[in-house]
Amino acid sequence: MAERFEIVEKALLKMLEEKKYSTLRDILITMNPADVAGLFDGLEEKQIPVMFRLLPKEQAAETFVEMEPEAQQLLIQGFSDNELREGLDELYVDDAADLVEEMPANVVRRILGQADPEMRSSINQILRYPENSAGALMTMEYVSLRPDMTVEEAILRIRRQGVDKETIYTCYVTSSRKELLGVVTVREMLLTAPETIIDTLMDTNPIHVHTHDDQEEIAKMFSRYDMLAMPVVDSENRIVGIITIDDAVDVIQDENTEDFEKMAGMTPSDDTYLRTPVITLAKHRIIWLMVLMLSAMVTGAMLEYYEAAFVSIPLLVTFIPQIMDTGGNCGSQASTMIIRGLALDEISPKDFTKAWWKEIRVALLCSIALCTVNFIRILIQYHDPQVALVVSGTLLLTICMAKSLGCILPILAKILKLDPAIMASPLITTITDAFSILVYFNFALWYLPGRLG
Repeated sequence: MAERFEIVEKALLKMLEEKKYSTLRDILITMNPADVAGLFDGLEEKQIPVMFRLLPKEQAAETFVEMEPEAQQLLIQGFSDNELREGLDELYVDDAADLVEEMPANVVRRILGQADPEMRSSINQILRYPENSAGALMTMEYVSLRPDMTVEEAILRIRRQGVDKETIYTCYVTSSRKELLGVVTVREMLLTAPETIIDTLMDTNPIHVHTHDDQEEIAKMFSRYDMLAMPVVDSENRIVGIITIDDAVDVIQDENTEDFEKMAGMTPSDDTYLRTPVITLAKHRIIWLMVLMLSAMVTGAMLEYYEAAFVSIPLLVTFIPQIMDTGGNCGSQASTMIIRGLALDEISPKDFTKAWWKEIRVALLCSIALCTVNFIRILIQYHDPQVALVVSGTLLLTICMAKSLGCILPILAKILKLDPAIMASPLITTITDAFSILVYFNFALWYLPGRLG
């Protein structure tokens, strides 16, 4: 699929260079706006306005929303006031609000100057809500119905208003004060007699969120209840907007990206990789690298403390990387599963004991297999059963400890209202390294006192 799109993309760009605008337009209007937006990434600055003006008005607006902010800014700066006004008229309010958040101040002033008073008021209202809240995520374009309407009257209202709404499948029944009374779907109305009163058809206990609810929790609700749109209400239960599934999917993607960055030991970035400056990428990584590097000094200090032990039996040094790496790997496996479970609400802090007991049993099964193989390998290679026992015993304790840390630390972070993702591989590996060295040489000193002097 990707290879096919690349071939089409090259053909379209060649048409643009050869100025075959009529043929190019005929092909562009058959394409999905998201795919058309992807074409703009490979264009030179002077080509972007040329291709954009080939698109029909409605498709141009949908494509514009999908484009990268740099291309959007370039187009806005090249638009006449009339073109900008027409383009804004085609945008949904939430997309216009997102655009305003992305653009520099001089571009924002121009956008707001050309927006009609109603859209400008709606944009300003959305921007007043906290970042990452339901209010900042919602759109105000939804279909509202009265409870005393008949199905026939409701469908006529949908036909009149639906053209400018982001979704018409779910309609919201409100009082004269805009209080949310219920929801009804177009499917239910189409399958019901025209004279049926909406009040008797609607769901009177609709799932909804409040304006200040966190967007991550909202995205989880979309997944849990399989919803296409969700109403947003204020403190007085008055509907102020809706959140649609496409916005929820964007939130899920952003939150997953943020968690991956934290799990890799980086400060999350709001921009894509290629658009983020090198200096910014470095700054996001240096802090965690510095913390992990300094914390690794603890491991170095332990090795120095036990120097006499591995001077007496140099063979002990050979197994340090193996023990440390195995512990780090086991801790990473456990933390990844626990963090995923916490993110999907499969695990909660009250499941701490249950999760830890499960990881301990997994650790015992894994360590038995690994220790058996390792014990046999050392016997065959070095013919030293005492060292084989010390290394295998250390591996068993290290694996159990690493699995426990991988389970405990993310849940502890959740209890402390921190992001469990920060307790991922880099941090757990560093802690496990220090503990494994401590266990290894203390076990050796206890079991091999004669050989270590």
